[in-house]
Amino acid sequence: MAHAKLTFADVSLTVNVPSGTRIIEISEKVGAGITYGCREGECGTCLTRIEDGAENLSEPSVLEQRVLKENLAGRNDRLACQCQVLSGEIRVRPA
Repeated sequence: MAHAKLTFADVSLTVNVPSGTRIIEISEKVGAGITYGCREGECGTCLTRIEDGAENLSEPSVLEQRVLKENLAGRNDRLACQCQVLSGEIRVRPA
């Protein structure tokens, strides 16, 4: 199975994660500061800034795009509960 490196800038921690893992799952395990409410992509609480490696993430779903727009998210923001790590190196922090 392919792996990727995910760095949480807020806690200065890099972990190897299996491809297809959602950012929020790893954030919970390592104690990073990404908060969440619903885990379903509806509330926008887990808004996360992608500092580097956005090309190594899954494409936003229609639902994620809608919630990002409703929350006036920036171009480099994603929902940690929806966004999957696919490959390469990614650096994130709570938005």
